[in-house]
Amino acid sequence: MKFGVVTFPGSNCDQDMIYVLQDLLGQKVEKLWHKSTDLKDVDMVILPGGFSFGDYLRSGALAKFSPIMSEVVKHANNGGYVLGICNGFQILTESGLLEGALLRNHTQKFICKNVFLKSVSKSAAISMDLDNNRALKIPIAHGEGRFFAADDVLKSIQDNDQILFQYSNELNIVDDFSNPNGSILNIAGITNKRKNVFGMMPHPERATSSALNNLDGKEVFKILGLSKA
Repeated sequence: MKFGVVTFPGSNCDQDMIYVLQDLLGQKVEKLWHKSTDLKDVDMVILPGGFSFGDYLRSGALAKFSPIMSEVVKHANNGGYVLGICNGFQILTESGLLEGALLRNHTQKFICKNVFLKSVSKSAAISMDLDNNRALKIPIAHGEGRFFAADDVLKSIQDNDQILFQYSNELNIVDDFSNPNGSILNIAGITNKRKNVFGMMPHPERATSSALNNLDGKEVFKILGLSKA
């Protein structure tokens, strides 16, 4: 699989993602600039974390107007894979590729810490083969990560098995105490109805190295056929 990692003004996790995909997992990676309209024939586009355009107006609200996003939307509509992490997830909701919205954390504070995730969807490629009896420890780092959707949208997301991950405790139990940002239903990540666009607030690329004493992020990439670890 060939990956394209998009860099927007204010992205700060693009190089992390490139390093993990290219150096740790041995994948072919193309660097994509936000003003470009050439996706360079990649199979999966990754919108990385950061603070695109300084998070002015709303997180991801300006990035959706970057020229490359029209091509990302076409790519997704044609069945191509797209993964948005943290700010990338926010850009996907602003662009209409994923439903719902990411609001200010209920604490009104930036949160940076490890959290635990329960994998949910059994029909999405990124989570279908994960052990949903074991919690994954993955870092978060965001100020606007509280997932919200209207009741009808939320019901549709549940009915169509579109919830990828929920915040849980270390024992894989989903409860209010494990919800770091006030997300509805503890939602940490979702997919679209076609199951080719994925968004998640936690950063799996920050949990792929023994030097960081955390390899749980590799489980996410393993499902995409990238890691045997």
